[in-house]
Amino acid sequence: MTTPENSISALEVAESPDVCVTDNASVKRAVKATMLGNAMEWFDFGVYAYLATTIGKVFFPDASGSAQLLSTFAIFAAAFIVRPLGGLFFGPLGDRIGRKKVLATTIILMAGSTFAIGLIPSYESIGIAAPILLVLLRLLQGFSTGGEYGGASTFVAEYAPDKRRGFFASFLEFGTLAGYVAAAGIVTIIQTVVSAEDLLQWGWRIPFLIAGPLGLIGLYLRLRLEETPAFQMMEQAEERSLADESTGKKLRETLVDNWRPLVLCIVLVATYNIAHYGLLSYMPTYLTNTLGYDESHGLVLMIIVMIVMMMGISYVGKFSDRVGRKPLLLSGFIGFFVLSLPAYLLIGIGNYVTVFLGLAILGGLLLLFVGVFPSVLPALFPTGIRYGGLAIGYNLAVSIFGGTTPLVLTALESATGSNLVAPMYMMIAAVIGGIAVLMIPETARKPLDGSPPAVATDEEARRIIRKVRRKRMKADNLEV
Repeated sequence: MTTPENSISALEVAESPDVCVTDNASVKRAVKATMLGNAMEWFDFGVYAYLATTIGKVFFPDASGSAQLLSTFAIFAAAFIVRPLGGLFFGPLGDRIGRKKVLATTIILMAGSTFAIGLIPSYESIGIAAPILLVLLRLLQGFSTGGEYGGASTFVAEYAPDKRRGFFASFLEFGTLAGYVAAAGIVTIIQTVVSAEDLLQWGWRIPFLIAGPLGLIGLYLRLRLEETPAFQMMEQAEERSLADESTGKKLRETLVDNWRPLVLCIVLVATYNIAHYGLLSYMPTYLTNTLGYDESHGLVLMIIVMIVMMMGISYVGKFSDRVGRKPLLLSGFIGFFVLSLPAYLLIGIGNYVTVFLGLAILGGLLLLFVGVFPSVLPALFPTGIRYGGLAIGYNLAVSIFGGTTPLVLTALESATGSNLVAPMYMMIAAVIGGIAVLMIPETARKPLDGSPPAVATDEEARRIIRKVRRKRMKADNLEV
């Protein structure tokens, strides 16, 4: 006897516009390629943050200690200021010509600009031209990064089956943490084995130069990928090339017709990034400059916390596929509101055990965000503007609230003389973020807006196709 699933041929499943069967091998390739690009992105930014004190001495030798640090973090923030421009350019372009081509371009620009930073002569060699070159290359870094995260998360989200999107998408932030860990690890090793004088002369360049070969590996992996199934099906359904549309039209569709998810995306990313950069970028400087801990010891503690987070991130993503995204995000924001101050008080006691406990509390709470956000944010937007909407919203938020976090916290701490500015900042962000979570739809185990259901097996596809056909037959009978 023929079962309902077997009555639908494999060809019908493959050509059906009502469902998309994902190939497990292709999903894994997509995850690896995007994860490496994300790792490289945050390796670049992590290296700069962890070498902030050294970079200040190399490029601003005539400034005082606090002025050096503020100048260095100002250039750190400069890269984030141009990220929205990168999002405005690369995002709509990715919705027109496809995700793959744009992601290949961004990784080339990102790796090249980081590699070039390692080649800049010092201030002592070429004077004011040195910090000018640093600013220009940081701006190029920021511009290229503006198209990276939105494209990478869109790519993984559109490849993954609906029931496992949280699990697969979480590996994107695994790449983030891997980049930070690699940056912190390499910087720690260099600071340990190289003298202070050699660190200023040439040691600081090594992590930046590593970005060159990493970029080539990432480019190779991305060029081997096919375009996402969701994008291909959208092109086929519209029976024309999306490249025929102007970027301006895509931009208007994103900013005007879909303003609500764009605003929610900005708010969510802003509040998340205050916690993210407050811990992963600002904390090493806080431990060293504010609390007086040994620089390498502080980085070692951060590395341990991030490795533990890496071990747990995929489990959080998988758990979000079962219980939903919103409960985990709400738990994270509530936790930051309640526990940020106690965590910083533990860090300030002056014992490495309490420092680690404080960092572990903040890292555990941040884990709820990094494991869930990569599957939440792409689902806010329909397929036709997903890359552009996410790139614009994400980078506006990161520009205003993410990259400026170390600068703002350093300036506020200097102005107020308080060591507890950071937790207060996080608590305010947690309240705003929690409100935004209540306003977004639950998207776990559901199809992406504008795309058909994505499943992992032909059997699941046949069940969906039969269900759709029954609904159509019922609707036709009612019309008759």
